[in-house]
Amino acid sequence: MLYITLLSRVTFSPSCLMEVFHSLCLLLLLLLPLSLSISTTDDADGDTAALSLFRSQTDTHGILLFNWTLSSTTHSTACSASWTGVQCTNNRVTAVSLPSLNLRGPLDSLSSLEQLRILDLRDNRLNGTVLPLANCTNLKLVYLSGNDLSGPIPTEIASLSRLLRVDLSDNNLVGPIPEGISKLNRLITLSLENNEISGEIPMSISSLSNIKQLNLSNNQLYGHLPENIAQKFGDSSFSGNKGLCGSSPLPACSATTPPPTVQSNPSSLPTTTAIDETKKQTHRGLHPAAIVAIVVANSVLLLVIASFLIAYYCGRRSVTSNSKLGSEIGKGRSSYGSESRVYATNGGGGVDGDGNNKLVFFDKKKKFELEDLLRASAEMLGKGSLGTVYRAVLDDGCTVVAVKRLKDANPCGRKEFEQYMDVIGKLKHPNVVKLRAYYYAKEEKLLVYDYLSNGSLHFLLHGNRGPGRIPLDWTTRISLALGAARGLARIHHEHKSSRIPHGNIRSSNVLLDKNGVACISDFGLSLLLNPAHATARLGGYKAPEQVETKRLSQKADVYSFGILLLELLTGKAPSIYPSPSRIGIDEEEQAVDLPKWVRSVVRDEWTAEVFDQELLRYKNIEEELVSMLHVAMTCVAVQPEKRPTMAEVVKMIEDIRVEMSPIGEDYEESRNSMSPSVATTED
Repeated sequence: MLYITLLSRVTFSPSCLMEVFHSLCLLLLLLLPLSLSISTTDDADGDTAALSLFRSQTDTHGILLFNWTLSSTTHSTACSASWTGVQCTNNRVTAVSLPSLNLRGPLDSLSSLEQLRILDLRDNRLNGTVLPLANCTNLKLVYLSGNDLSGPIPTEIASLSRLLRVDLSDNNLVGPIPEGISKLNRLITLSLENNEISGEIPMSISSLSNIKQLNLSNNQLYGHLPENIAQKFGDSSFSGNKGLCGSSPLPACSATTPPPTVQSNPSSLPTTTAIDETKKQTHRGLHPAAIVAIVVANSVLLLVIASFLIAYYCGRRSVTSNSKLGSEIGKGRSSYGSESRVYATNGGGGVDGDGNNKLVFFDKKKKFELEDLLRASAEMLGKGSLGTVYRAVLDDGCTVVAVKRLKDANPCGRKEFEQYMDVIGKLKHPNVVKLRAYYYAKEEKLLVYDYLSNGSLHFLLHGNRGPGRIPLDWTTRISLALGAARGLARIHHEHKSSRIPHGNIRSSNVLLDKNGVACISDFGLSLLLNPAHATARLGGYKAPEQVETKRLSQKADVYSFGILLLELLTGKAPSIYPSPSRIGIDEEEQAVDLPKWVRSVVRDEWTAEVFDQELLRYKNIEEELVSMLHVAMTCVAVQPEKRPTMAEVVKMIEDIRVEMSPIGEDYEESRNSMSPSVATTED
């Protein structure tokens, strides 16, 4: 009180007051960055704690996210420590991308990641509900397909107003689609197929003006499908929902079909009731003789229809019997017979309780019987060193698979064969061709893969080199290179301890799916061969050390991938690879040792002679071409120890795309499809 009294008696001059004011402002400016730094540090620590908890719940053995560790000597966070799959902006976690890692556990710990924009956890074994994600209000891209998530789609999803793409397919979700989804007016993609979602399709979906992809197939939806929604997204987006009705090809809606919830109309219920009462009165008034006549007429009509169906089916079978898969691969075999039981498994096993052989599936959905496979119409796609590949279309007309009939795998016994199939079948990655099932018998071994419809990289590069050819542009080439690199890196990472290689890397084993995504094929088949013979039998690009060691290795895979990159850059087919169907390739091009030829050109100076003439027509890509050439030459180093790992190769290719070709803020909003081979980015 005395201090205040004295202060009140002191008089300040205007100049003194101004000095005090400036001093206070300066002090505030000095303290503000400190307070912001403390706040940012706390937020970063919070993000790190959330991810650490997520790891402890989903990676109990600590081997999948092995580099998610913090320094014991200095303060570090998930951002400063560069954790795998974690991307940051301003020291806050904005993206978590961990697909196909076999993670198991709930999503609860991720709810505190306030700045999270991208969440990609496809093809794991995550469980629980998606409700925790409702707290991540900045989410834009959510990829959670292929997990074990359950429960309903929360109504709180309406609060995620920035959502662009949502993929919750292939889970165990139940309950209705919430009406609040109409508030997601920026939504471009919504994939909910292969769940157990029930109820009616909300009419509010039609109000989403930006949505371009909608898939609700294979659920338990019912009720009337509005014609405007069906026309906009196509029938395939709603197939597999037996309760849906509407315009053709859906069954017509009847009076008992639940009406669409367009609006609340109190008069609708009495009207329906009145119609039902009228029908009841009409039926009561029918004469017994009329009822008998109706029954007889209906029976005759059913018999006529059944006769036509039987005649058509028998005639169709007689026409196509010569092109069945069973007749192609089962001639002279008695091992098939009635052995057509289907056996779902996580790997291993090929004999049921009766000792019969059967198809062994790795996927819990979309199974078929061996008999269905053998009846499928077949088209031979090609012959290789390990067997013949067929394209098989099952009788339902929808299921198309690729079937590889192995030869000379007999030295591999049943138990050993099943162990190898378990290794191949458990590997799930968007850039690796998926093994769906296998069949083992003493005299016959079949592998069933997903069929990829867009051919191989080899054909795109070398097919029809002449008039009328459509050149393979640079953007597509670098995208395919990145996809193939990611697939091979996943194979190497999955089998890092056992050092299992691919062993057969070549452009004809890089296939393209329906979306143009590159997928590595033929993984694991080298395991079926004697190691001493595998190098000679397989047609992949061979590393120099394999001449002496006669062994496959992951380092040799890196060398082979370097040759693949050189093939993409130069447009020339390597001479060490006896590739099939080289239509339109000059004879002198067939005798090119790519690494040797490129080194001879580079030794003199950097010239355009290295690169494919088709690439030279594109502007402003010279730096990217040179950078990719550097990656390729690093991979084909003569000494194996000087070659990078495939994970490092992926990073180098990604850096080329990001550094040389900046992607705008609206890139995600303009994409028309979800491609695992294209890096998911946002602002």
